[in-house]
Parts: sequence; C-alpha cells; structure tokens
Amino acid sequence: MDLAGLRKSNIHLKILRFFHENQASIDTPRGVATWIGEDRLKVKRALEDLVKLQILIAHRTTSTTGYSYTRDAKLISKIAKILEQSKPS
Repeated sequence: MDLAGLRKSNIHLKILRFFHENQASIDTPRGVATWIGEDRLKVKRALEDLVKLQILIAHRTTSTTGYSYTRDAKLISKIAKILEQSKPS
C-alpha cells in the first residue's frame, strides 16, 4: 500500500483522521479500535501498514504496542490533503 492507496481503505482513513486530529496522542490497537469503532485485529493490521509507510511510529514494549503520529511536516501536509479529498459528502 502507498499513500494514494489509503484513499481506498475506510479503516486506514479513519485511523489517519484520528491521529491527524490528535497529533500528540499515543494509543494501542484496542484504544484506536474503540475510538474509530472498528474490529481490533483489522485496526492492528492497518496500524502496521501505516508504520511501514512511516505515517505512524510504533512504540513496542513486551506487553503492548502504542502508536503515535509522524512528526514529519511534509508527510503531515500530504495526509491533510488526502483527508480533505476523502471527506464524506
């Protein structure tokens, strides 16, 4: 998956919107799933997709993984455009 492909995935867009609107947050797959109303396993897979794209940062411990938003200003700007273009009408 690439940045353009994110537009096609509702779950990826929901996660992007959550982190874009809460840029200082760090949350677990369970927490993100609760916030966006999606299945935890699907959320976990999508979170890892976003880590591979360097949109999210994985903070791994022995018991869980927390995810936070990138600090890359150029990438945040690109994501803002994707979210703007993907708003439900």
